[in-house]
Amino acid sequence: MKPRIHPESRPVVFRDRAAEVAFLTRSTAGSARTIQWEDGNTYPLIDVETSSASHPFYTGTSRVMDTAGRVQRFERRYGSSAAARRG
Repeated sequence: MKPRIHPESRPVVFRDRAAEVAFLTRSTAGSARTIQWEDGNTYPLIDVETSSASHPFYTGTSRVMDTAGRVQRFERRYGSSAAARRG
């Protein structure tokens, strides 16, 4: 790698606010907030709203979309001729 063109990578703690889970990983992101980790060291803390611990795709709690109901609602609202023209 070329020197002085890449951002500095360092250990950072990402905390998922929805699942109350924290991950220690390397990142170029910085933060003024810090947290003391399990190993006794202090690391920058970045709070995130969603991570693999709380995202429905990764947790297996995703909702199934009712596409047939959506089509019927569209046809009721705009008529079946609008669906044929769109088609």
